[in-house]
Amino acid sequence: MTELKLYDPFPNMQFSDKHCFLCGAHTEPENRTPVFATWLQDKYQLRDKELLLLDKSITTYGELTIPCCDHCHTQHVIPLEEEIAVATEQGIAGLQALDPKKLFQWIGKMYYGTLITELIKEADPLIMPQNPVSENPKMLGKFREFFKVLQSMRVPVEFADFLPCSLFMLEVSPTEDDLPFEYQDELTTMAFSIKLGPVVLVCTLLDNGIIGRALGKLYRLTQGQQLHPVQVAEFKARVFYAAYIFNVIPEYFERPLQPSDTHITLDTIIDDVTNEIFNPWEMTAYAHMLEEMLKPWDIREKEILADPGKPISFLLDDVNNFRPIERFQKQG
Repeated sequence: MTELKLYDPFPNMQFSDKHCFLCGAHTEPENRTPVFATWLQDKYQLRDKELLLLDKSITTYGELTIPCCDHCHTQHVIPLEEEIAVATEQGIAGLQALDPKKLFQWIGKMYYGTLITELIKEADPLIMPQNPVSENPKMLGKFREFFKVLQSMRVPVEFADFLPCSLFMLEVSPTEDDLPFEYQDELTTMAFSIKLGPVVLVCTLLDNGIIGRALGKLYRLTQGQQLHPVQVAEFKARVFYAAYIFNVIPEYFERPLQPSDTHITLDTIIDDVTNEIFNPWEMTAYAHMLEEMLKPWDIREKEILADPGKPISFLLDDVNNFRPIERFQKQG
């Protein structure tokens, strides 16, 4: 029988190579699981591709592993990865058919695996990060709440009328798409994106769906459309910027267990009385985010803000309808 008890590594900062990332059980050096699953590495030839960590050290997708006990590995991690791998083979339809909670867990595992690596490295960094995560109480509080909901990978957990994240799924037109895989995450804002062939998943991991509702109209315009990669870049910029100005941290609470319960139910609250949900939208800050995403097309802030009141858009036309783009032509 599954134990209905959540594990909390944060009070004792129990982040080491000797504790399972998911349940806290003692692990041996060989008890590890890849942050990016073996099937993903094989499918997109990622094993030797490099990743830069916060302390400026370099690792590869193949080397990026986290401690995981045999039980969690065989009973929770592998079945989840197998389910996602099968869905990915069926393209966007396969991923759309999945329970969104599974996608949240899968994305959350990769995000949290990267975070755990950073926390373990902070004990002995190559170069001390400018703002160590382990010394930021607000960030640690945020990560602690996130780990509560990620425990749904291991413990039967039901979310009461909410999903902890906003999840967006985009389909990319093949015409000018030559990038089979791409991965981006922003540790502090918990924004994440991953490209799996023709499908891009964009996720804000701890917002209870608020960013999804805020960008709902734009997202609906993209559904059923094949987006040019430059349009995907703009969509990601909007989501990542929304995560940047998102100003509240959801809190999660376990309902008292009854003897007959077979799962934990989590309720949530957001303090929107003392805090605004979003900080003000600043056009220049958004333009910086968009410029970063548009680097492959060499589009600079000056072009983005040619009309200071209305930043450049490849997704929307002048009357805010969807703008189809088959091939990209740079203006000017």
